[in-house]
Amino acid sequence: MYVSGQTHVVADVNYARNDDRHVAYQVVGDGPVDVVLVADWFGNVELMWEGAALADALNRLSSFCRLIVFDKSGIGLSDLVALDGLPTLEDWIDDVRAVMDDVGSKSAALIGVGAGGPMVLQFAAMHPHRASALVLINSYARLSRADDYLHGIPDRLRDEILDASYVADSTIDFLTGGHQDAAFRSWWARYQRQSVSPRTAEVMRRMMFDVDVRSVLPMVQAPTLVLHRREDPWIRVDHGRYLASHIPGAHLIELPGAEDLWFLGETHGLLDEVEVFLTGAQSPARTDRTLATLLFTDLTDSTATAARVGDRTWRHLLDLHDEVVGQKLERFGGHVVNPTGDGVLARFDGPGRAIRCAIGIRDELVQSGMHVRCGIHTGEIEVRGGDVAGIAVHLAARVSALAGSGEVLVSSTVRELVAGSGITFQDRGSHALKGIPDDWRIYSVIT
Repeated sequence: MYVSGQTHVVADVNYARNDDRHVAYQVVGDGPVDVVLVADWFGNVELMWEGAALADALNRLSSFCRLIVFDKSGIGLSDLVALDGLPTLEDWIDDVRAVMDDVGSKSAALIGVGAGGPMVLQFAAMHPHRASALVLINSYARLSRADDYLHGIPDRLRDEILDASYVADSTIDFLTGGHQDAAFRSWWARYQRQSVSPRTAEVMRRMMFDVDVRSVLPMVQAPTLVLHRREDPWIRVDHGRYLASHIPGAHLIELPGAEDLWFLGETHGLLDEVEVFLTGAQSPARTDRTLATLLFTDLTDSTATAARVGDRTWRHLLDLHDEVVGQKLERFGGHVVNPTGDGVLARFDGPGRAIRCAIGIRDELVQSGMHVRCGIHTGEIEVRGGDVAGIAVHLAARVSALAGSGEVLVSSTVRELVAGSGITFQDRGSHALKGIPDDWRIYSVIT
């Protein structure tokens, strides 16, 4: 049984030969089905394990299969190639074949993520006996708009995308929804830099807009699952719908969320669908229900502050924020569940400690010119690995959204549970909280 947050065991890097090129790959897990993960246009099979969210998703995949990951020719740890001789889509398809041959895999399920989708589609059409199944995640058959393909990206927007740095903060925000902390941003930029050089990235990104594999879709014989997040701003869901409607027998599942990167956001449901599709069964989930106090923090006016102080100072402030939050959580027995952009979702065993932690975070950050708002609620949550779910999570988030700068708001449940603690409150009235049944009385902590 897979448990989120388990130790990440990184396999050795091996090399397969594709003509005169060496293709770096790893094999993780020993499940009954072989799965080749064909990632986006960049990659680094060693550095990817340093990203906690990506490593966790890869470990989950390898819990039910023999997972094969590789760096395409010219990418990551594979042989570099000259800019005027970059591999074609067909060359990269040969990389898949070479890696499968080297690990002794006669047939495998292929997962194509983003720009990896066209690769696995063409591989499946070219080598039908070697593709046992396909999974396409936030992918496409053609990226550019055309008269007969209005789902694509128009030329003007394409040019804006290509003019932007592939490691820029704005690009990260676009792919992730902007809800990532400094540690993720640092790893992601480093992951991309060590995957591909700037000039190579420029050439490859332009090539992405030239790829069009629509003609091969009717020839795909492998059972195909199309997974697409409905609010993905980069690869819009219409791309996934097109794939599903043009691949014989394909099954489309639209998932909630706006994260283009498959390993961010609500990954449990996505990977559950992959496991059921590829194995016919889902591993028993580790699920517990318990009472907990949830604290949401959020820096206020962060966009204006970042614009005023500049990127370098703002990154320093974010690092200071993370340090202060970490210290206060340790002092008051809180545990980080998820970063929420310029804040955090944390879990506590008791509401009094959560309140005192929030006050401590607020009072220390204000000394550095940062202002935070906090929301706290106590309720029953579902614990699944390292994540929490349930209406209590949504309620705590709604309480936080009502708070003003420097304010700590709590639900009536929290106020009732800390009676006699000496903590005082001011009634903020009854509120209808979006998506939450009934009205809720909200209180501000007085300090």
